[in-house]
Amino acid sequence: MSKEPRSQTDEGIGEELNQDRLVEGRDLTRADERSYGLLVRAVRGTSNFLGPYGPPVLALLPGAAIIAGMTAAFARVCESVLGGDGVAQLDHPALVAGKSLRSPAMDLIVTAYAYIGDTVGMLLLTLAATIALTISRRTWTPAILILIAGTGSLLMTIAGKRLIGRTRPAPADAVPPFDYSPSFPSGHSLNSVVIVGIIAYLLVPRLKRTRSRVLTLCAAAMFAVTMGLSGVYLGHHWLTDVLGAGALGAAWLALIITAHCVYLALRKQRTPPPG
Repeated sequence: MSKEPRSQTDEGIGEELNQDRLVEGRDLTRADERSYGLLVRAVRGTSNFLGPYGPPVLALLPGAAIIAGMTAAFARVCESVLGGDGVAQLDHPALVAGKSLRSPAMDLIVTAYAYIGDTVGMLLLTLAATIALTISRRTWTPAILILIAGTGSLLMTIAGKRLIGRTRPAPADAVPPFDYSPSFPSGHSLNSVVIVGIIAYLLVPRLKRTRSRVLTLCAAAMFAVTMGLSGVYLGHHWLTDVLGAGALGAAWLALIITAHCVYLALRKQRTPPPG
C-alpha cells in the first residue's frame, strides 16, 4: 500500500527534528533525561490542548513574570548605583571616552549605523528574517519564536522605562537627533541581543561547517555589542543602560531557546521512528 503524501509542513517539521536539535553532532533534546525531564513532563499535558507549538507559545506566560521581576530588580539596583554615585564612577568616564572619539565623519557613520537598531530598522530586519526563515523551513516555528522574542523585548523596554524613568545624558553631551524618552533600558541594545540572537540560533543548526557557525555567532555578538555601544558614543544612553539591557535581553533569549528545546524534545517523543 502506498503511503499518504506528506505536506510541506510535515516535511518542515521533519527537518526540524533532524537538523535543528543537532549542533556539532550534539542532540540538544538529549538533556530531557536530566535537566529538561521535569519541564517536558510539565508542559506535555498542556501541549495536548494547544498543539505542537504550545511550549514556545506558553513561554510568554512565565516570560511575562520573569520580565516584570528582572526589570523591578534592576530598578532597585539602578537606584542603589545612583545613590552611591555609581554614575560618576562608571557612566561618566564612558561618556567622556565616547566624546573623545567623535568627529563629523564618525558621528555620521555611527548615527547611520544606529538607525539599523531603531524601531523601523529592526522591524524591517525582523520581517525579512521571519519571512525568509519561515518559507525556507516550511514551518511556522521561526515566525513564532521571533514573534515571542520581539514581544518580550518590547515589553521589557516599555516596563523598564516606566519603572525607572532614568534621565538620559544632557543634550549638550549628545549627537543629534536627540531622544527625550527615559534612558533605561537601551532599546537598541536589548532588541539587537534578542532579535539577532534568535536569528543566529535558528541559523546555526542548519550550517554545515563549524567555521560558518562560529562566524555567525561572532557576527551576531559583534552586532549586539556595537549597536549598544553606539548609544554610548552618541551620548544617547549611559553605559549601564546598555549593560542592563544586554543582561535582560540575554535572559529572555535563553528562555526562548529553552522553550524551543522543550518543543523539539516533545516532537521527538511523539514522532514515530521511520520505517
